[in-house]
Amino acid sequence: MTQPDVYLLGRAEAEEMRLKRQIANLAPDSDAQFEKIGIRQGERVVDIGCGPGGVLHLLGKRVGPAGSVLGIERSVHFVELARRFVADHGLTQVEVREGDAYDTGLPRASFDGAHMRLVLVNVPKPELIVREMVALVRPGGWIASFEADFLAHICDPPLPEWTRLLDAYTAYSAAQGIDLYVGRRTHRLFREAGVADIRTDAVVHVYPPGHDRRTILRDFINNVADKLVEGGFIERRQLETDIAMLELYLSRPDALVTSHMFFQLCGRIPG
Repeated sequence: MTQPDVYLLGRAEAEEMRLKRQIANLAPDSDAQFEKIGIRQGERVVDIGCGPGGVLHLLGKRVGPAGSVLGIERSVHFVELARRFVADHGLTQVEVREGDAYDTGLPRASFDGAHMRLVLVNVPKPELIVREMVALVRPGGWIASFEADFLAHICDPPLPEWTRLLDAYTAYSAAQGIDLYVGRRTHRLFREAGVADIRTDAVVHVYPPGHDRRTILRDFINNVADKLVEGGFIERRQLETDIAMLELYLSRPDALVTSHMFFQLCGRIPG
């Protein structure tokens, strides 16, 4: 069943630019995951929620010209950006289609593998997307998930403004039915959907001053600032003061900022 379009971070220009930077920032982690899976030349792969490009180039390289990669994305604008990304990389084996991750309409058991990165942490009812994704893969095919868990998203020395902003964002997300700690549950979600031979790894990074992702909490808050205020999760004046203090803190060379914890999962469809 098709679900309402509830992408937590919206699709404004700032989020578009953040996702474009993310393509390069997370590429090494995703490529390492694909290496462990052992994706073969000639395979037919689907990428759920590909955004403006995601890992389409990495998957395209893995399956080669004899294989195919299908990117599914709900936003019409992001579909256009992803198609441009594919064209710029000369990926003739990659196609991007507009589609709903909850109900893709694609033939069941028709892919050798399926992948999804940082989708579940931004949408409600993640179990429905997991089931849809699993249903698309043939018996013996592979499943791969790369998902965030906010457990590890910390700073040191402690900053009260960081904590207050993160608490407001967490409460806002929960009010939308979204679990920012879904990463730790992915092994259960995929196991309950019938995936076997599940292997899970965890990755955490430290973002030094000047790193694109050091400001990710600020970026998230700015994306939903009006909604945080309108929903009563934080007062406007407090929000503005906290963001200003966070900006100063992030510029400090003695401040440690970590990424979310990323859970990388892979498994097989029995049969």
